Amino acid sequence: MPETITSRDAARFPIVASCTLLGLYLFFKIFSQEYINLLLSMYFFVLGILALSHTISPMMNRFFPANFPNKQYQLLFTQGSGDSKEEIVNYEFDTKDLVCLALSSIVGVWYLLRKHWIANNLFGLAFSLNGVELLHLNNVSTGCILLGGLFIYDVFWVFGTNVMVTVAKSFEAPIKLVFPQDLLEKGLDADNFAMLGLGDIVIPGIFIALLLRFDISFVAYIFGLGLTIFIMHIFKHAQPALLYLVPACIGFPLLVALAKGEVTEMFR
Repeated sequence: MPETITSRDAARFPIVASCTLLGLYLFFKIFSQEYINLLLSMYFFVLGILALSHTISPMMNRFFPANFPNKQYQLLFTQGSGDSKEEIVNYEFDTKDLVCLALSSIVGVWYLLRKHWIANNLFGLAFSLNGVELLHLNNVSTGCILLGGLFIYDVFWVFGTNVMVTVAKSFEAPIKLVFPQDLLEKGLDADNFAMLGLGDIVIPGIFIALLLRFDISFVAYIFGLGLTIFIMHIFKHAQPALLYLVPACIGFPLLVALAKGEVTEMFR
């Protein structure tokens, strides 16, 4: 079910994220990285298959023939009996969903065995799309609070410490998109990557999804991400993507709203 983020949630988000990030950093320092990543691989293997299946299902429907024998199924778990019976899981699906699940499972096995960057990115994109779909902002002001707080969070943990970069490099899970920098030299066997955390997609993404109900705003994200890549290429150093994405995602729509005289309407 979709979850709506309130201004209070938005204000607390950077604090919770900081505690989680620091906890992961200490976890990797204390315990064996190999065993942690083994557990994470299994966890994200299951989640990734479900997320990818949910993402490709609408697209795959176009490829099924009209006479495809599509049967309906229901997965139901209850607790208790009689009048006190309570539903825990009630999930309806059909044969087409099972086909999508099988295709996603192939990607999952590929990721689990090879940790290939394409499989990683397929799962990462699926997580991002599901995140934007399931997380909603209640208004533009809440979005500004959330992006503003995470702007400070991202800058501090990337420039102020080595925590963010260490966790990102240690965490062998599809929580980031990776872009091979040696693709032309090594092809699909590329092993030198630039990274973009899924938070840098989902958080601006839910803000843009809200603004798309008011006006078109994708150009802001494209500009901010392009600037991040350009700066990273020039300085050859990890960059906090939200340093560039937040001003772009808030500044562009605000300038357009000012030009149109629609600032009050936008913040409503």
